[in-house]
Amino acid sequence: MTPVELSRTVLCAVRRAVDAGELSVAVPGRVVVTPPGPGGCGDYATNVALQLAGPAGQPPARVAEILVPLLAECAGVEDVVVTGPGFLNISLSSASSPTATLVGEIRRLGAGYGHGDALAGQVVALRVPYDVRAEVVADAVVRIVATQGGRGEVEHGEPVSLRPVPAPEDPAPLGPDAAQWALLHPAAHDRPRITADHLVQRESNPLFRVRYAHARVRAVGRGAGRLGFGAVPGDVPDAPGGLVTALADYPRILTGAAIHRAPDRLARHLVTVADAALPFLPTVLPRGDEKPSAAHRARFALAEAAGTVLAGGLSLLGIDAPDHL
Repeated sequence: MTPVELSRTVLCAVRRAVDAGELSVAVPGRVVVTPPGPGGCGDYATNVALQLAGPAGQPPARVAEILVPLLAECAGVEDVVVTGPGFLNISLSSASSPTATLVGEIRRLGAGYGHGDALAGQVVALRVPYDVRAEVVADAVVRIVATQGGRGEVEHGEPVSLRPVPAPEDPAPLGPDAAQWALLHPAAHDRPRITADHLVQRESNPLFRVRYAHARVRAVGRGAGRLGFGAVPGDVPDAPGGLVTALADYPRILTGAAIHRAPDRLARHLVTVADAALPFLPTVLPRGDEKPSAAHRARFALAEAAGTVLAGGLSLLGIDAPDHL
């Protein structure tokens, strides 16, 4: 629930109190909700009881008492506490949106998110030539097939069933992670580029963007820890739609990569997740004098979900997911 939506919810509670005869006031045009001040609690606070006390001819604490049960039964509100002379402190429910449901599922399954039974009980025979790229692709396919309940078996000899276009030169000088990416990111029918571009630490390098996005998620987690708040799945109205869609689409991509023996599909999808996550991550932590709120906890949970998908996908490709980069 956004602050605007919560403001409307509070106004609705005031209107119900007026309609029931518990308050005799004109319903205000707007109600301000803000992060709780000193001595407050919950996600948001409002001084509406103090605002209405004079016109209602009742003490602020009494106005607050009238509004508490009306607010507490509203959808999306988990708890309401009165502090000070009559401030209403509101805690929001975290399990009320599709985004919260998706993030909750990713948090629950962890590295197992996206795993399924599309190939349950099947033995996938991979006959490959004696070629370094074929070996690397087959190795990744075995891991990906296992996520869908299948078992991959690699053999050499004719007739081959998996023959990606060979690399033009030995990728080993790139190092293990960049070499894996150079061989797995292109589709099997494309010739891989074995160049130092895979080592460049800038946005033009897809591997860098994927690993950097994961490292940034971990950095956000360290920052949240220092500020004393954790991740709680919830509604994230300002979340990039592309990020939520990419996370929700991960199981389908993983299944397709397994069925079609195509780790390149997974590699390209990780780039999609990273490109959607990177612009979002700077919004997760509070800025300036902001206090951690339900919105920050929900954003943090979404960021962690992106990190989980990036780490899981990189692991299946045989590539390290660094905490620092």
